[in-house]
Amino acid sequence: MTAIAEHSSVKSPPPRRTVGFVTASSIVIANIIGTGIFTSLGFQVADIQSGFALLMLWVVGGIAALCGALCYGELSAALPRSGGEYHFLSKIYHPALGFMAGFVSATVGFAAPVALAAMAFGKYFVGVFGVGSPVLLSFVVVWVVTAFHLGNLRVGSAFQNISTLVKLVLIGALIAAGLFVPLKQPINLLPAPGDTMSIFSGPFAIALVYVMYSYSGWNATAYITGEIKRPEKTVPRSLLVGTGLVIVIYVLLNAVFLATTPLGELKGQLEVALIASKHIFGSAGGRATGAVICFGLISSISSMTWIGPRVTMSMGEDHWLLRLLGRKNRHGIPTNAIVLQLLMVNLLLLTRSFEDVVRYTQFSLLVCSLLAVLGVIVLRFKHPKITRPYRVWLYPVPPAVFSVITIWMMFYLLRWHTAESLAGLGTALCGLLIYFGAGKRHSP
Repeated sequence: MTAIAEHSSVKSPPPRRTVGFVTASSIVIANIIGTGIFTSLGFQVADIQSGFALLMLWVVGGIAALCGALCYGELSAALPRSGGEYHFLSKIYHPALGFMAGFVSATVGFAAPVALAAMAFGKYFVGVFGVGSPVLLSFVVVWVVTAFHLGNLRVGSAFQNISTLVKLVLIGALIAAGLFVPLKQPINLLPAPGDTMSIFSGPFAIALVYVMYSYSGWNATAYITGEIKRPEKTVPRSLLVGTGLVIVIYVLLNAVFLATTPLGELKGQLEVALIASKHIFGSAGGRATGAVICFGLISSISSMTWIGPRVTMSMGEDHWLLRLLGRKNRHGIPTNAIVLQLLMVNLLLLTRSFEDVVRYTQFSLLVCSLLAVLGVIVLRFKHPKITRPYRVWLYPVPPAVFSVITIWMMFYLLRWHTAESLAGLGTALCGLLIYFGAGKRHSP
């Protein structure tokens, strides 16, 4: 181990375990149901027109997310501490890989989705209410939510539960209403000749990248294990329940979008939910649904603002170079880490490039999640007798399925979108360079 991992100058008290099963599950649901489900379908229909293949995207993505959740459940129960991939990779492989994962999470893993959700909020808000500037509104919502989370943790928990409940109820209403609306286009949701082969194609793999972005919160509670009551039981259960509910919601919601809205209107559009809701409810009802989506995006921003700084805090507790980020206030809130994420989100908001940011961030995040899931297998070989309150069901099927799907996506992402993929890989390598560079500079 290099010196950077040995010089820890932050002695933080044990975290307060205030988060129960309901809140933990709501964090998973809120963190998943964010910008992706309201924006990504427009990019998928650009290359895939089969209704069956489009729905299978969400099924395959859900299976991958569920397999990943099962694996993260075992890792979180066996290695209970906040930090997610940062903590897992440090313990399973080497602190350098953990630092790399933490660096990715701190720089793009949470800051980028927060920025993307804020961008979507600004556009939806202006589209619904017809006032304000999308750019200005994106900054305002991020600052307000961040200020909220700098307060008491219990207040944050209450907001998370309420906002998630309201969002689920209103999305459920959208799905229910959509089932009774006459079909606006002839689209076959059952497999047609050629659909099976399209599922194994390159365009399907690239479209799946956007789906995995939409599912990206399936590992949410693994990042705040230190604040969860009875984490060995609560974390895996919340991951399974939260992810399972979202799979059902995503498949149903996209089926409604495809059945009620012409593909030509969805193709290449960011505000797919607003477009679809106008076909389902009419102009006034569409605006009302858009207002609900705005509220849902606030919930997602809130969830990621809660979780992201906990990764940075864990790094600050372990590495003296980042010790300022490991400090917490008297309520146990990592204020410095939250402020750092706020600054990075503000920088990303100035870019305003949705597609490139998604592909860039997803490649680097897929690398880290792949290493973490493979870590389940590695940990069983290296430490077979370690206490595991929860074990992956049907092992080794879940880690194998997740790994195959992830490698498949990464292959086509690197092949067809080389620049963004290499930029994401470069971000991860920067984390390694910082780790070893700082360690060498301060070694005895």
